[in-house]
Amino acid sequence: MLFDRTWAPTEATLSAPLCTRKSFRYGVCAHGDLFAEGVTDAMLDRIFAVMALCPQHTFQVLTKRPERMRDYLTDPRSIGRIARRILDLWIGGEKHARAAMAGDRWPVRSIGVVDDPDDVTVDLPLPNVWLGVSCEDQKRADERVPVLLDTPAAVRWVSAEPLLGPIDFRPYLWASADIGGTSFPMLDGPRPGEFIVPAERLHWIIVGGESGPGARPTNPEWVREIRSQCDDAGVPFLFKQWGEWLEVECARDTLGDDDPRISDAQCRPGGKARLTVLGDKIFVRVSKTAAGRLLDGVTHDGFPEVRRG
Repeated sequence: MLFDRTWAPTEATLSAPLCTRKSFRYGVCAHGDLFAEGVTDAMLDRIFAVMALCPQHTFQVLTKRPERMRDYLTDPRSIGRIARRILDLWIGGEKHARAAMAGDRWPVRSIGVVDDPDDVTVDLPLPNVWLGVSCEDQKRADERVPVLLDTPAAVRWVSAEPLLGPIDFRPYLWASADIGGTSFPMLDGPRPGEFIVPAERLHWIIVGGESGPGARPTNPEWVREIRSQCDDAGVPFLFKQWGEWLEVECARDTLGDDDPRISDAQCRPGGKARLTVLGDKIFVRVSKTAAGRLLDGVTHDGFPEVRRG
């Protein structure tokens, strides 16, 4: 699973992550977007204050609005506002906030008597907050990933779900090479003798097919190519699901040659609503559960390894 729990911060649920010391991976606004237009900066301040006070948890944030995420997290005023919200929790008697700030708990530190925002410091980016963007094809990847790489984050990740076309992530997976004063993406990885300089890059890629009534198929070759790109760059790869459709060859491996859906697909390719053609491949509609998440018979569950503090 991508995360253990979902967290949709509201007045009633805002402090929920503070109430448990056991570590969880939280999907933040898993069915929405934390940086949507209706979410004010004041709301973001409170949410980031809670995440700052919860070093035991990991918070996975996914957005289609990376520009706003970048603007918020690179605004120097955000740190001060987050500190004030932490102070609100302290003064309000939130016992879990007090416990988190006692003894210089990372990443929030108190200085002396905590009664002023200047007595609280917050280290950004928060080590336990993973920032990601969703992109279904090359166009969205080229629009959103560069903005993500320009955003301070402990972990930067991409959810290519639903994957609706091939994506070349290589410019975003390799560091840059400095050759003769010119920096450029290492599309094929570093070559012998080339000097690699530090650069921001993606730390994790998730791929998945589409599900639901209007689901479209995902070509296995698109998935295999992204897997190969991640393997070459040493970046964790997670394949979440095929969705509603399986390519006939994959379906044989998953469902068995004698499954009636496979025979139907072989006899009447593209002739029924349960069948479709994508490029040179025939797909049969099964179900999300039947399609599963095996890629070439293997489950891919790569996760980033993060050292904290």
